[in-house]
Formats: sequence, structure tokens, C-alpha cells
Amino acid sequence: MDRDLGSPTRSATRRTFLRTATAALALGALGGRPPAVAGQAKEFKGVTLSGACFQHAYTNVLKELLPDFEAKTGMKVDFQTPAFPVYNQRAELELSTRGSAWDFLNITFIYSGRWIGAGWMTSLEEFIRDRNATPPDWDADDFVSGAQASLTDARGTRYGFAWEAGAMIMAASRADLIDKAGMKLPETFDELAKVCAAIDGKDGVKAFGNDNLHHWHWPPYLMGLGGKVFVDPPGTLTPVLDSREAVESADFYATLLRQYSPPGTLSHTMDQTARVHRTGKVNIRTQAIAWLVPLANADDSTVKNTVRFGYMPRGPAGAFPSSVSHGFGIPAGARQKRAAWEFIKWALSGEMVRRAALEKGYIAVCRRSVINDPAYRKNMTFNGQDVGALYLRVLEESGRLGYMRYRVVPVFPQVGDKINKAIERIVTRQQSAKDAMAQAQRETIVELKKAGIKIDA
Repeated sequence: MDRDLGSPTRSATRRTFLRTATAALALGALGGRPPAVAGQAKEFKGVTLSGACFQHAYTNVLKELLPDFEAKTGMKVDFQTPAFPVYNQRAELELSTRGSAWDFLNITFIYSGRWIGAGWMTSLEEFIRDRNATPPDWDADDFVSGAQASLTDARGTRYGFAWEAGAMIMAASRADLIDKAGMKLPETFDELAKVCAAIDGKDGVKAFGNDNLHHWHWPPYLMGLGGKVFVDPPGTLTPVLDSREAVESADFYATLLRQYSPPGTLSHTMDQTARVHRTGKVNIRTQAIAWLVPLANADDSTVKNTVRFGYMPRGPAGAFPSSVSHGFGIPAGARQKRAAWEFIKWALSGEMVRRAALEKGYIAVCRRSVINDPAYRKNMTFNGQDVGALYLRVLEESGRLGYMRYRVVPVFPQVGDKINKAIERIVTRQQSAKDAMAQAQRETIVELKKAGIKIDA
């Protein structure tokens, strides 16, 4: 099962963030509470709203500023934030039984296809069109398309709005070693292989490193070589994990892990790999942006002056960096939908997203206006590189091309498990890439048939 891919539990910050951003805000001093709006306070006075999301840097921001919302609207909010797996278990049960315990909740990326497709979530279109419920300046179209893709059905109906987007880029913690080798940050798979071969072991640094969530890391290599996980998701879910492209890309990625990564890499979690990366013991990593920016601004980073960022390397078919997003929505069984929309509208307003970014250093924002804000871009510029531009590019491209559809089909968690095990067998040489991917294909077909999904011959 996926955990939160987009961000570490604690958002990356830089000391200058708080000092430079607060003065730029039109919101006033941090912690200042806006006056209650009489109409809202009267409409929702006495309402107690219940909702949930997994614990995350953004939910910490919302909880801290929640008194502002309660003062403004007159309602009270019971906002539960259990751990990621616990939250998803509870949400699945609540939604599948059409329960009414929660008025709003997080739509988790890997379950969005199931939760929306099963009719468990409420369409938000009526609220968006109602000017009494949603003023035009809330601007529903300000959310970047890549972040909204998993929260929208095939007809374009919106069931949630994104509060977090994980956009994969590349970072070299010791770019100076690449420079010394007379090379540049790799832009293609071929260049990546050559750079790793040239710099591995230099100054005691392994050339490449990634964590054990292979079903997140490997697909960009698969798609870059022209392969797919499914034939045409979400319509045709016949798997193609044994294709020539799948075998070649799995072998390529497994080689990076086997030859150029630290010992024990197959057991490394995202947190463990991030810590090793910040010490400069691992050079190149392809991962969601919020896991990589701490290389440049975390207090414990030893590579602040040598880190360099780049776009995901491309293969013959192009570049396909992974992206995920989570968003707030309203369960179909919720009893206080209008009040729930008021919370969502507040939690994801331009004002709140900007406060989270500029006052709290939250990186993975989903509103284009905030990503393009000069203050945000200034504080996302490291060693002369505009990392905010890389972030926006990934979200726009993934939204435009729609290549992340494979990941939001209801059966992907089971398929992802087969991919993980196949990559592990290849890395450890238990099987050849061809045999491991053929086994993954067979096992995936069994899982899909169990789920009642028709497989093409």
C-alpha cells in the first residue's frame, strides 16, 4: 500500500522563509484572526463539523489556523488526522457503508478511482456554480490540472480539490562530482547510465539511490521506453507487464539499484533514503519534490552548496515523471454538505494556500497563482535554480498527457505489490528481468480476475 508519496511528514523549510514571507502577506501578522463574517457566523452557528485526513504537514497548518475558521463561521470542527494506513482503512469502511460520521474527508490518490467511481463521493459542481456558496474569486480553475486529474471523473465532474501534489523531479546532492567528471546532469536514460558509471564511488558517494517503493519509481522508466502498466486505463485494464519495454525498463532500473546504490537499498524507506541523501552519501535520486528540496534547505543537510535539480530524465518515448495528489471532498452519506463545502472552501482558498506556503514553508501547493507568486518562487530558488518552475512543469505535463491514469484504478494497490516484488527479484538476481516480469504479469492477471475485471486475450 502506498503511503503519502508527495511529502515527508514534516514540510521542508528555510530560515529565510518566515522572515521574508510574512511581511509580504496581505493577511497581517501570523496568528492574527480575521473578524467573523456575520452572515456566515449566523448560518453555521452551533454546527459541529466532522472530518478526517491522514496526518501531514498541511493538516498541521490547518489545525493551527482552525480557530480562524471557527470564529469566522461560528461552527466547530472535529478534524481527525490518524496515520496514513489507519486513515485509509477507516475511510474505506466509512465510504463503502455510506456512513455519515464524516462531513468531509481526504480523497487519497491511489483510492480516488474506486471512491469516486463507486459513487461514494459527492459532486462539487453544484457548490462551485452557486455564487451564494462560492464567490467567483475563489477560482476553482486556479488548481493545476495535474493535481486535479485524480479528483475528476471522465466527464470532468469535480469531486474534490487538491491540497497536496507530489511531483517527481531529479536531484544530484553532489553535482560537483558530476562536474569534475566533465559531465552534466543527465537528461536522458543513456546519460543517466553513463553518469552513474563515471561517478559511482567517487569521494565515497554512491551514484544513485532510491527507496523500496518501486511501483512509484519504476513506471517513469517504463513509460519512457514506450511501455505501459495497463493497455488503456481506466477502460482497458489488461496488464502488459511482460512487454519488451517492461522487461527492458525493469532491468535498467534494477541495475541502477544493484550496481550504484548503497548496500541494503531494497529495505530503505523514503525517510531513510532522504537522510542518506542529505548527508551526500547518495548522489542522484528521482523522487517527489518535497523529499528533495530539503537537500537545499534542511538544517541537517550537508550538501546545500552542491545540490542541483533537474527534470526527470527521458527515454526514447519521452519523460514521464510521476505525480500524485490528495484532495478534500464530501462523502455521499454526509449530512452537512453545505457546511463541509464551507470548510473545504476555506482550507483551500487562495489565502490559506498562500499562508501555508509563505508563512509555513509548505512546498506542495496546488494553486497556480501561489506557485507563480514571486515570493514562493524566490523561496523555491536554490543555487540559482527555479525549482518551482520544475514543479509546475511536472503538474502541467501530467495533467495534459494524463499518463498517471494507471495509478488511480481501484486494483492498482494489488498490482503495485506485484511490481515491487518483481523489481526485488531482479535486483537480487533471483530471476532475470524477463522471468520476473512474466511472473508479475501472471500474478496480476489472477488479481484482476479476482476483482471481476475482464482481461483481453
